[in-house]
Order: sequence, then C-alpha cells, then structure tokens
Amino acid sequence: MEYSPLPRVFYKTADSAGQRGGFMLKSEYLQRVYSQVVTRDPDQKEFHQAVLEFLESLDQIIDRHPEYEKKGIVETFVEPERVITFRVPWVDDQGKVQVNRGYRVQFNSSIGPYKGGLRFHPTVNLSILKFLGFEQILKNSLTTLPMGGAKGGSDFDPKGKSDEEVMRFCQSFMTELQRHIGQFVDVPAGDIGVGAREIGYLFGQYRRVRGTYAAGVLTGKGLSFGGSLVRTEATGYGLCYLTQEMLSKMKNDSFQDKTVVISGSGNVAIFACQKATELGAKVVALSDSNGYIHDPKGIDLDVVKDIKLGHRGRIKEYADRVPGSTYTEGFRGIWNVPCDIALPCATQNEIDGETAKIIVKNGCLAVAEGANMPCRPEAIQEFQRAGVLFAPAKAANAGGVATSGLEMSQNSMRYAWSFEEVDRRLKTIMTNIFHNIYTAAEECGKPGDLVLGANIAGFMKVADVMLSQGLI
Repeated sequence: MEYSPLPRVFYKTADSAGQRGGFMLKSEYLQRVYSQVVTRDPDQKEFHQAVLEFLESLDQIIDRHPEYEKKGIVETFVEPERVITFRVPWVDDQGKVQVNRGYRVQFNSSIGPYKGGLRFHPTVNLSILKFLGFEQILKNSLTTLPMGGAKGGSDFDPKGKSDEEVMRFCQSFMTELQRHIGQFVDVPAGDIGVGAREIGYLFGQYRRVRGTYAAGVLTGKGLSFGGSLVRTEATGYGLCYLTQEMLSKMKNDSFQDKTVVISGSGNVAIFACQKATELGAKVVALSDSNGYIHDPKGIDLDVVKDIKLGHRGRIKEYADRVPGSTYTEGFRGIWNVPCDIALPCATQNEIDGETAKIIVKNGCLAVAEGANMPCRPEAIQEFQRAGVLFAPAKAANAGGVATSGLEMSQNSMRYAWSFEEVDRRLKTIMTNIFHNIYTAAEECGKPGDLVLGANIAGFMKVADVMLSQGLI
C-alpha cells in the first residue's frame, strides 16, 4: 500500500527518546508501533530509546515494504519471544541469606539460537536487558553468523565478593537458567560482571544439573574446557578493526599517529587500547566508574592490565605508579581530554549532547562505540551534524559476539583454532560488517549514515527470514 503524506507527528516524552525534546516518525505504521511499545511498558526508558533509534532508521525504507505492515513484522520484531524472570537465593560468607533477581530475555530466534551475554551488575533491570537483547538481534545479524538475539543477567554485584560467594550465586542462578538454555536453544556468554570465573562456575553447575558435557551451551569458557582464543580480546580488537576500515574508506586515513581516548578499563577498553596502539595510535586516557587517568605520553598498558586484570584494582592506582600521569575524580570528565578518535567503552548513555559538543570542539575525527549504546541520541546527532565519523555499537562492538559464534563453531567441531586463525576470521567479519552497513546507507540515499546502515542491514536479513517462516 502507498502511504499518503502524514502530518509531522512529534511525541514529547520525559526520557523515552533519550531526552530529546521531540522526535518525528513519518510512517503512521511506525508511529503506532512505537506508541504501543511505550504504552505497554512506560517505565522502560532504555528500551524505548533503542526502539526509537531503530524505527527512525526504518522510516527511510518502510514505504517500499508494505509486506512488513501486512504481516506485522515490525511489531513482532520489537516484542521479545520470551521473557524469563526468577529469584536467585544464595548464602553469603556470614551465613546470611541474600536474594537477587535473575533474567533472561529471549528476543528473536529467526536466524539461529538465542545468543547474548549475561550481565551481573546492580543496574540490571528488565528495561536495560530488553534494550541490550534488541540490539543483539541486529548485531548478531550483522556478523552473518547464524545467531538470534538475547540478553540476561542479574542485579547481583560480584565486586567485593569472595570466590565462594560468587560460586554459590552462580550455582543458584544456573539452577534456574538451565531450564531455558541449550546449544541449539539459547547460548549465553559473558558480559559486564561475568568473566572467566563466573562462566566457569555457571558451566560447572550446568554440567552437574543436566548430567551432560554440552560445551556449546556457554561461550567465553576457559581454554581448557572448550573456550576460544581471542575471546577476551575480541570486542576491543573488533572495535579497532572496524574503526580502521571506517577511517580508510571514509577519510582515507588510519589510526597511525592519532591521539585516542577510551572510556572504561575493562576487557573491551584494555584490548581496544592494545590494538589501537599496535595500529600506530597513542591512547592517552582510560577510566573506571570512579574517575579517569590522563597520560600524555601514552598509556602504559602493562600497568593497567596489572591493576585491572591482576588484582581488580581501581584505575587511580595508575597515577601513583606512572610519573607524569594524572587522575581526576568523575569518569564523565574524560571527554574533556582532546583526541582524534573517541572510543567509548564504559557504559550506556555516558555521552550526552553537551559532551558531544566538547568532543567535536576538541577536533575529534571519529567516534566508534565499544560499549552498548554509550552515546545518547542527541550526541549522535551532534557528531553527524559536525561531520564526525560515527560507528554505532551494534556494528562496532560486534567482535565479542562474532568470536562467541566462532567458539560455538569450534565446540561443534570438537576442534580449537589458533589465536591467529580466530583473529583473522574476526578481522574479516568486522571489515565485512563495515562494508555492509556502509553500502546499506548508500542504497537508502543516506551515504555515511552508519547508524541507518547498521539498523537497515541488520533488520532486513532477519525480516526476510521472519517472512519466510510465517507468523511465529
């Protein structure tokens, strides 16, 4: 059907659109879809933001695909297939009973088993997990690997807990989760707060409860029981591979001799720092939730690894150990440090419109999201308006899940690839992701709009499969 011209409809919401005063969707169909999302779950602001960004991209092509409305594809796409919530009781070292809340959002399995990380962090709630799971559909689609979208986790905080406490929590969590996962059903991975220690405890409990050695049920495992080389490095490396390709294609440039600021100091930030340095850049700042360090000479990554990976310390230790460096309280201040390339790798919504203006004013050439949705919608608009290259998370940080998919392949083969082989495949996947989203943006008449390109390229693959499989 043809859509007649519609009035420009603006929704004014307190926060559901990333605090943009108003926004517009031209398509009446997409207006209805978004209104339904907000009406059903008015408190899920993070999820609203992710859906809105997606629908704004889809607005560019929806009139060419009347079958999407006829078959209800978009409203089906934004609704999870299954949402599981459960309590997680466990006993701390003092013998006191603690109760946390566990989740698994199984969003879409059209192109493969549900796939997405588990996050253990006090900020975890259903809104955040739905936005992460929704983004995961598109991200996994972009990798070209057969993986659906999911996300899960708990409001449990592993920081400051003993190994025994973490083990007891993980065992309780998996006792419930094991009912809902499997290597052909749902394959969780690690995320914030879920590293090698947690994955080990989770896998051990799955094996114990199910009485089977299904190595492919979790990714991010230790190398000695089915894990993949490059898994720890994957998201940070992949971020840099895509950014390098973006700089080359769109600016005829590279990381060479560029100044880089990276927020965060977890695995993503650490290995983005490592790869950016290998590619010729100088990384001058990192952060954690307390504050940030600035080292004009370039970050000494060995010191950072010792602090963060060696004894789970705070980033401020760096300033005490490295002469000439400084530490500043408040992690958001890191974006005052001038840079050529910005790689936000900390958390969602850390860069707002005002912060984006500072980044632009300081002469930044490119921004690529290593974390999930760290830039608010108004920040993205600022970057695009200023001509700053911008790569959205669903494309730029897909290296982690891509390597998880490669780990699944290795588990099925009962064979482990070398570090070099996995790294080569990862680089190929990330390079192809860039070219796919770049081409999709061009075909939509919006050359250089990689947000649009990522949303369209990721969605079209899944939508075609949904049409093929019927109403599910």
